[in-house]
Amino acid sequence: MRTRLRTALLLAIAGALTAGTVAPASASEPSTATWSPDLSRGEAAGVTVRTGAAELDPQKAHLAPQDAATGAMTEGGPDTALAEAVPTGLLTLDPQILDRPTDRVDSALVAELPPGSTATVDVRGRRAAGNWTEWIPATPTTGGTAEGAATDGAVPGGTVELPEPTTEVQSRLVLTGSPGAEPQVHDVRLTAHPASLSSMAEAEEGGAERAVLSYRVFATREGLVGGTTANGHKIAERDHFVALPSRRALSPRNTSDYSVKVCAPNGRCAFAPVWDVGPWNTRDDYWNPGSVRQEWGSLPQGVPQAQAAYRDNFNGGNDQFGRRVANPAGIDLGDGVFWDALGLKDNSMVTVDYLWTGSVRLSKVSTGGNGAVEVLAAPEAGAEVIGIAADRADVPVRCALRNGSEAWLQIGDGQFVTAGAVPDAGRIEACADAG
Repeated sequence: MRTRLRTALLLAIAGALTAGTVAPASASEPSTATWSPDLSRGEAAGVTVRTGAAELDPQKAHLAPQDAATGAMTEGGPDTALAEAVPTGLLTLDPQILDRPTDRVDSALVAELPPGSTATVDVRGRRAAGNWTEWIPATPTTGGTAEGAATDGAVPGGTVELPEPTTEVQSRLVLTGSPGAEPQVHDVRLTAHPASLSSMAEAEEGGAERAVLSYRVFATREGLVGGTTANGHKIAERDHFVALPSRRALSPRNTSDYSVKVCAPNGRCAFAPVWDVGPWNTRDDYWNPGSVRQEWGSLPQGVPQAQAAYRDNFNGGNDQFGRRVANPAGIDLGDGVFWDALGLKDNSMVTVDYLWTGSVRLSKVSTGGNGAVEVLAAPEAGAEVIGIAADRADVPVRCALRNGSEAWLQIGDGQFVTAGAVPDAGRIEACADAG
């Protein structure tokens, strides 16, 4: 993917330089790419697709407080009333490969929205390094909202500005409603606008390595065995996943598109995918700078809103839905991460690396459904176990080495896993120093 996008950028820039001026597109050259993803092929979580339409399934949907109708709540949150938890369903649609880079995608829906229901679209793009940008909710382009619209099928459109040009985009349909008032979407139409030469040149020049964002936050145990996460995963005993308080970094079910490394004060670490939304808030991507953060942009980067509410009485001590915050949690941990990987006995401060935010090499752990692989302090059988890498989690592979007949991968300082646990690591350089 890095090679494909880099080539597209270079060709576009080189073409303009060769011509001396930017020539207008010919009549046969489309200025935009428009497509309608096949709803029946989508990965559904709380959504049923039949007879060509996607409909919220309240019985299978994840319960979550409904976002504000405008998609732009004020810093103080909604008055003081607790927002009712409503069924929320997701339909992740197939990615689309484009002939030319884009940095803006428009969306339009044909839908039936009973009063109180909503239908919106999130979009993300594949970065040059191969990982995805975060999901970005479409901003209404007509001044209206996609809530409680008339049942004539017309839903106001939206637009997403991507953080960098990309040749692969993906959309996600988000439906909310109550039993008896389920939204139904018949068509999603997406239009990708060509990235300007200046934005492509800027992306090419700014292609330097990015460090992974890392912050210390308070962690709580999620529990809820037998329940369903926001991406449709049924929570098992001693499960290995985490929840963050923003849908922007929610991985589709059984994927590792967004993974974290969590380290406890005892030195143990866990690598796990983000499969749920919470705790407390649903629009608090606190790891992002204020200019990008969906809400609470006045807070310092890396400070969860719940932490500020609990410790500093920010927002009157309430979360975005008016609930009194009872702890400063910025991450929820599945029981297997909390107990088995980290060895925690109680809620604790932890250090979290948000792995998708950097340009490090990420590869997926695959244990054949066995839950997790042990992370060892040295590349040798019998070395001290210092953590766990969950099945289907992303890990940052640094280098490879062989100890006798066993092949190992280094995934952090003094952190090793067997090479067989990461089959898609591919060809990587040999470790110069196994420390």
